[in-house]
Amino acid sequence: MKKNKKSRRRKTISELNITNLVDVTFALLIIFMITAPMMTQGVQVDLPKTDSENVEVKESIQISINNRSEIFINQKRISLLEFDKEFKRVFGNRLEIPVFINADKKVPYGLVVRVISFVQKAGVVKLGFLTEPINKR
Repeated sequence: MKKNKKSRRRKTISELNITNLVDVTFALLIIFMITAPMMTQGVQVDLPKTDSENVEVKESIQISINNRSEIFINQKRISLLEFDKEFKRVFGNRLEIPVFINADKKVPYGLVVRVISFVQKAGVVKLGFLTEPINKR
């Protein structure tokens, strides 16, 4: 007796094999864990070195000036002509918020003084400068 073609068919396996999906997911997770800190570094500035204490604050406004004299407010690039208006918008009337100036050591002194002038005219009470600690041997 010959068996019918339908009876010779194999049964299909109805289980899902997600091993490959899990492997790809873990690989992507590792890639994101490695690259995420690199994306949040901000403006590249070579800070002057000093002997000073660290200051811990929860909220602040950071003004950065890189070695090409580009000005940033909280990592948003602003021209010197727009700086006064944009800083007043960001700062508002929040007098308790400290403002930190993060200027590259190669930036002309006159540009830093102009930025400080704009910041003081906006009513900033707490003004600080970011520096890099000197390595003690």
